[in-house]
Amino acid sequence: MIALEKTITDEKIQLTDNEYSSWGDTVHYSNNPKVFRGCDGSYMFDSKDTPYLDLQMMYSACNFGYKNRRITEAVINQLNTLPQLTPKFLHQYKALLSEKMSKIIEKRFHEKGRMHYNVGGAQVNEDAIKIVRNYTKRQGFFAFEGGYHGRTIATTCLTSSFRYRERYGHFGDRAYFVPFPYCFRCPYGMNCETCNHFCVKQFARQFESEYKTIYDPKTGECEYKAFYAEPILGTGGYINPPEWYFKELKQILDEHGIMLVIDEVQMGMFRTGKLWAIENYDVVPDVMTFAKSITNGMNPLGGLWAKEKYIAPDVFVPGSAHSTYCSNPIGIRAAHEVMSIVEEDETMLEREIPRKSARFTEGLNYLKSKYDEVGDVGGIGFALRIELTEKDGFTPNKALCDAMQEEGLKGDLSYRGKKCGLVLNNGGFYKNIITLVPQLYITDEEIDMAIELMDQLLTRLTK
Repeated sequence: MIALEKTITDEKIQLTDNEYSSWGDTVHYSNNPKVFRGCDGSYMFDSKDTPYLDLQMMYSACNFGYKNRRITEAVINQLNTLPQLTPKFLHQYKALLSEKMSKIIEKRFHEKGRMHYNVGGAQVNEDAIKIVRNYTKRQGFFAFEGGYHGRTIATTCLTSSFRYRERYGHFGDRAYFVPFPYCFRCPYGMNCETCNHFCVKQFARQFESEYKTIYDPKTGECEYKAFYAEPILGTGGYINPPEWYFKELKQILDEHGIMLVIDEVQMGMFRTGKLWAIENYDVVPDVMTFAKSITNGMNPLGGLWAKEKYIAPDVFVPGSAHSTYCSNPIGIRAAHEVMSIVEEDETMLEREIPRKSARFTEGLNYLKSKYDEVGDVGGIGFALRIELTEKDGFTPNKALCDAMQEEGLKGDLSYRGKKCGLVLNNGGFYKNIITLVPQLYITDEEIDMAIELMDQLLTRLTK
């Protein structure tokens, strides 16, 4: 990598940010935030040009690698032609992107629908709330324990963590939270091999009687008219459900006229080996949201797709949702290039991600066999996880998880005789899970490097 000009030291950056920036963002979870100066492919670079293999990729916003040449060139072209435009007017790439995405989704889901755009995941999840309320005339929703849908006021109602709400007053519209099928730590204390699908049957029980509080058998009406769900928990720890779960859940929802809204903000764009994670479970949502990697992290943009009956122009009328930047030309152009790459690489990605995932998982299982503190590994595609525990293999070990992240950022690991670092991220109900989110084009050698570097970290911290 070409050395970057450093006009200000890391220490000065940290001190200046510490004094003049709000501490309300997540960078100040760390007492000493890391400063990076560059990025390329699978790597971040510090002020000494030390490479850090990145296994979180901007929280799954850069699925197609840092500084992806095609996407960067498309953005530069847009900057030089039409960089700004009020959404009161049309530009060609908005229409072209909507056509491209609608056709791709119709091919996969066999349903006609339309696209709608906003500036990020939380914002399009808010717009999805508007679509549901506009159509059903009801306020209430189901959502998962461990689910995360954003930190705006409305999406905080759908996000299960009370800590995002406790300082902001009364939340009368917060969701009815349903346990997620987390087999390693089953919320019902069951064994997944013998549970007979207990979790989904517990949900079905809510519709047996009016005295379950949410359903009136006489009218067939449910108080909650949509279920907002991540197909795989993101912030909740990259927990993937059993293969049968969503199909059986959707049957219950359909029986009672409840919409399924799928949040693909983290898991879309081939994160799980399919363009949309919900495809792994053979279920078609009524509404689906996406963001992050739709622009490869290049510009804020999110979007949603909804079935025609929910979003037709005479149903979701002009002005139902709006933002000055909702279909900004730069974000739209980046997304159009991303979807062009998706069309071209679809067959290769659907073949290679499962193969590479198997290689990665084999390495994770090696770590599990070597360290008592690795209680569980799993995931699907490139949405993988390591659950760190005490030596008993079950008690959550948040301290080790925190230490692995901090140690990786020191930049003093070694691979093939060269100094390097490792960028990791945590998640889970107990913040004891390392979530592994590599770029889609990670090489076999980089996968082997990831396992070796995590092996070095675990050796340092557990022996």
